[in-house]
This record gives sequence, C-alpha cells and structure tokens, in this order.
Amino acid sequence: MGITVAWAPTDSGNHSRSGGLIPLQAYHLPYGATVVRQEGRIVGTQFLVASRHATSATLLLYDQVQQRDPSACVPMERSGDCLWQAFLPADRTTPLYHFQLDGPFDPERGFWFDGSARLLDPYAKALAGDFLHSTDGIIRPPKCVALEDRFDWRGDRPLGRPWNQTVIYEMHVGGFTKHPSSRSNRPGTFLGILDRIDHLKRMGVTAVELMPVQDFLEGSVFGGDGGRRNYWGYDPLAFFAPHRHYAVSSKPGAQVAEFKELVRSLHSEGLEVILDIVLNHTCEQGASGTILSWKGIDASAYYLMHGQSHQFSDYSGCGNAIHAHDPVCRELLISVLRHWVHEYHIDGFRFDLASILNRDSDGQLTEKSLLIEAIQRDPLLSGTKWIAEAWDAAGAYQVGSFGGEGWSEWNGRFRDDLRRFWRGDPGMDGAAATRFSGSSDLYQTSGRLPSASINFIASHDGYTLADLVAYEEKHNQANGWDNRDGENQNFSWNHGVEGPTDDPEIAHLRCRQQRNFFVNLLLAKGVPMWTAGDEGGRTQSGNNNAYCQDNEISWIDWERMVQQDSLVEGVASLVKLRRSLRQLETDRFFRGAPDSSSPWPDILWLDPDGRNRTWDTGARHLACWIAPDPSTAAAATIEVPRHLLIWFHAGDQPQEFRLPEGSDDLRWKIVVDTSVPIDARWVTPEAESPVVPHGVQRILPPYSSAVLIGTAGKKQ
Repeated sequence: MGITVAWAPTDSGNHSRSGGLIPLQAYHLPYGATVVRQEGRIVGTQFLVASRHATSATLLLYDQVQQRDPSACVPMERSGDCLWQAFLPADRTTPLYHFQLDGPFDPERGFWFDGSARLLDPYAKALAGDFLHSTDGIIRPPKCVALEDRFDWRGDRPLGRPWNQTVIYEMHVGGFTKHPSSRSNRPGTFLGILDRIDHLKRMGVTAVELMPVQDFLEGSVFGGDGGRRNYWGYDPLAFFAPHRHYAVSSKPGAQVAEFKELVRSLHSEGLEVILDIVLNHTCEQGASGTILSWKGIDASAYYLMHGQSHQFSDYSGCGNAIHAHDPVCRELLISVLRHWVHEYHIDGFRFDLASILNRDSDGQLTEKSLLIEAIQRDPLLSGTKWIAEAWDAAGAYQVGSFGGEGWSEWNGRFRDDLRRFWRGDPGMDGAAATRFSGSSDLYQTSGRLPSASINFIASHDGYTLADLVAYEEKHNQANGWDNRDGENQNFSWNHGVEGPTDDPEIAHLRCRQQRNFFVNLLLAKGVPMWTAGDEGGRTQSGNNNAYCQDNEISWIDWERMVQQDSLVEGVASLVKLRRSLRQLETDRFFRGAPDSSSPWPDILWLDPDGRNRTWDTGARHLACWIAPDPSTAAAATIEVPRHLLIWFHAGDQPQEFRLPEGSDDLRWKIVVDTSVPIDARWVTPEAESPVVPHGVQRILPPYSSAVLIGTAGKKQ
C-alpha cells in the first residue's frame, strides 16, 4: 500500500512472544500481512490486527490450501490499546494464515469472541481455497494469503476521463463470458472479459462498472441454502481481495495479478474501470450468522448495534450494517478505497446502498457522514469517480442530496419516471422532460451539475430492458422463495401478452419500446448507464431478482446478440451520435432563455405543431429543440453548428409532428426513427439521412420516437 516500514526484526531471533520487534518509527505498518524488505531483501512478514476488547490473539499458519488444521500457532503481542502484532522471519514465513482472537462472549454487550474460530484477516489482500466442512463444529474458511505482488503496470494510470464524456456499461464479470456462445477460452473470469473486448469497443462505452469483485460468500457456510448461490456478489467476505473464483489460475493469490491485467488491458483500450463496491454490510449476517472475521475480532467496532442488548442493526436486508461512524471501521473503509485505487488503478466506485454509510452510531440518517467527508478530503481518492446508490433497505432515500459536490448518484427518479412515461401513464410528460434535461430539480439548486445524475432505465437489480416490455408480473419461481422475493412495483408493461409471443405486432411494439428507451437514455443530459446485454435484448424470462441464478438465466447469450444485431448496431450508433453533439455532453444545465453567450435558448419544449409547449394538456408526447452549444457556434468556421430536434410519442394513437416555428433557415434530416421494422436500420448516419421538408407533417405511430439534426441550409 506504499507505506514505509515501521517495524523490523531484531537480531536475537526470538520470535515466540515478543515477536522480535524493535520500533523504528512512531507509527505502525499497514494492517494485515505486509512483506518486509530491507536493502531489497525480504526479511519476513509483519502481521497486524486491531481489536480493542480481545484478551489474546494468535496467528495460525498453513502450508497448503486444503490443510484443515494449522501447521503452527504463533502468539501475537499487544501493542497500545488495540493493536496485536507478530513478525515472522523469512525462513519461517508461509503465505497462508488465519487469525484467532479470544475475549468475552457477551452478545448483550456487543462481544462475540470465540477463541476456537478461524478468522479471516479484515485486511487480507487475497483468499485461497474454499470452506472446509468438518464435524467438530469449527468453521474453516478460505485461507488468507500473505503476498507481495510486483505487477508490471507498464506506465498505466487511472484514465481520469471527465464525467461529461462518460458512458457506463454495467457488467457481471462471470455472466459476461460464461455462456458457451461467448467462445471464450477463459469463461467467467477476469481475463475472459478481454476475449469480448471487441464488443465493448463497438458499443462505444467509456467505462465498465463491474458488479462486486471483492471476494464474496457464494453460498451458505453450512450448505442450508437450498442450492442457491450468491451469483451477484453482494455479500463481501474480504474487502481488499479480488474474488478468487474469477481467476483462471488456482494458485493462491493469482487473482491479484489477473485482475490487474484486466484493468491494465481495459485502460489501454481507453476504458475506465468502476467497481460496484459493497461497504455497507458483510456476509456474517446478524446474531444467527457465522463468526468469520469482523464479528470475532471486534463486533461493536465494525457493526452498528442498537438498544441496551446490542442487537445488530439491519439497514441492508442482510442481517447487519457496517458501523462507518466508528474510527476503527472508518479507517478500514478508507483503506479499502485507497487500496483499490493505488494497487489496482481503479477509476471509480459505485457505493452499494450508500445511505447506510450516512447513518451515525445511533443509526440516525445524516446528510453527510464522517466517512463521506473523509472520502471527499482524501488526496488519493480525489481524482476518482464516486457514485452513490443513494438509498438503503430501511427506507432511506437521498437521491438528489447525497454527499454534495463531487458525488454522482444512480438516479432512481430517472428510471421510474421514464418507465411510466413510455408505458403511457397520464401526466408524466413534465416529469419525463425534467429527467431528460438533467434532473435540475434534484441537482441544480445545490450547485451540482447534470453529471451528478447517473441515468439508467434498467440495471442488474430488476427486469432486463427486454423483460421490462414483455412482463407485468415478476416470475421468480426459480429463486426458491415462492415468487415472494423481488420488487413488486416495476412500472413495466407486457404490451398485451405476458412473456414470449408469436404476434408480430406485439413483437414490433416491444422492439420499438426498447429503442425508445435507448434514445431517451443516450440523448439525455447526465451520464448514461445500461446493463450488459440489454443492447442485444437479453432476457431473464421475467425474473427480476436473479441474484442466485448463476446459469443461462443471467448469462449473456451471444448468439441472441447476433440475432438482435439491428438493436445492437442502433445503440452503438446512438452513442456515436451523443458524442458528436456538444450540447448533450456539455456539463451544464440547459438555459431556458437566450443570454449574451447565445442568441437562442439552449432548449425549447414544443407542442407537436412546432409551437411553444403548453404544459397543461396531459399529453403523452414530448418535442424539444436543442440548440448548438455556444462554444460550437463560436467556432463555426471549424465545426458546423448542429441543432437537435427530438419527438417522443408515448400515446396509443398516431400523432403528427411538424418542424419548429422559426426554423425555416435550417435543413432538417431525420437520423433516428424507432418505428421502422424490427430488422431495419433505425439509426442512420447523417450523410445518408433523408431531409424533412418544411410545412410537411410527420406521422409517428404509437410508442415511437424520432430524432432530427438541423444545419444551416436552403429552405426545403
């Protein structure tokens, strides 16, 4: 982690109780296991763990991954109020270890010590192996790996792409290449992603947002999970360690180098890497959960507890909540973020259930916690992207107010309002217009920019985009909870038939709606994000909570992607169109009136007849005229100013649209038409697009949209 060695071995060779340590400086080594070098030579490994209330601590050492019991047990020495340490010289060091801490077992006081438990190091940089079952009642978790990784980054650094030039692709590492149709030689792994990097480049995305890669618990420790596996990964087992089962090699610690190779390769192709990071809870659950790490080291320091009986607070729905307000835990969480940025060159983080991090020691919600403030002040983290899922499972909803400057948010209001608009719900035109133009109601008054809004229609959590237009009821029977799990309010519409259909009219309508959603998403102010496979019509057969489906329900079917090539190509073309229009990428809100920088307003909302919008009609359509960015107009000798005209029609009857009044000196070309047949090209290059004559109406069928580009030219 780039911190100077603070302790070194003495020459006495006595490492039994004292650890043979002499202080060199007034601060300690990093927590966990740190390989110590002197004059370029490895002299041993320093182990450090923090626990205020432990009465003793032991380092357990193993020679092999599958070894059930330790080869050696080394007492750790207490240092100060809460630190326990041991030093192993190079000739005694083995890379595999656990901690074992003893102390009071008194849950009503918040103490969960178990002197027989094998504990994972909270700072472990890698895990190896799996849980080993036994009949003696002792849980044997994967081994921690003490390693010194000397990866050759070849000059790589985080890319630092501006928010306003960012297009995010949410991806599950395993699901991206696990399907046989991926034809990857390394399916379901970090390196397998590189086998389909051509697709990422084709789509024009600039960042991949990886669902959890922190090592996570894949199933119940005791096997009582009914065969369900934690496919998504939102159940962290080791905050600092890449998931061991995403590595090709089974060698202990191999996942570290393989994940770094993935990041380095994506960076070389201009793709940023954002981690969906889970810092709000752990896999230890609540009182009934297994003691695996934090609970057996110092439960009250790491977990929020309430009441005089110190019961675990649960704001995550997973049995516990991290105590981000505690200094020890807060230091851990900051160290986690620094580790991924410094050691793995990560470009940003999406914080799962981030509102939990804003809860104080009493569980009360605050506007900005000490942890959030520390993240904003930290110099190593200042250049990274921060995305909050600004809610939690206990009712907190901070969309529009999370963190302040520098923070972006998954905009759940964008998702819900646009779903309802395209479903045809009445009275949604104003909300849809606000979301499309950057959600100024949420961000502008507090001085934040449109890039604070991460816009999305669908994510991993819920329906896929194709299922959103094919199902009105969730179909989660495969999850084993009698269809009780998953969100019930999805704002979805099946267009007349639940699930698959042979009706060509319904199939065409569903296709139009997927196109409409992508047009709305990719041309809106803010930062667009969509989930891997949605560009190719990926389906989960109506399952809106596929957290445990590590199978073809969740994996990307690349043959289907080929079959849906018209949709795929259209989405890629929309990304190119977005990046060619400065008025969409400029990170400022639209002005509703002209000023000294431009003779026209940034945006005009219109009625279908091309005149100024009347907002009291309850209409199910929108039309807007977006002027060129003033900087483009000022540089007209270099770049031709391009006006943008968009028609959205979410009504159930045909609707006629006309070109805007006052645009007679512009030559309009239609570049997007979502109403064309399923296999037709629906996004056309501007040079090949037809001109729309002035004075001629254009009829849009129900649930369709069109985009036009206007440039100065002769009146048609």
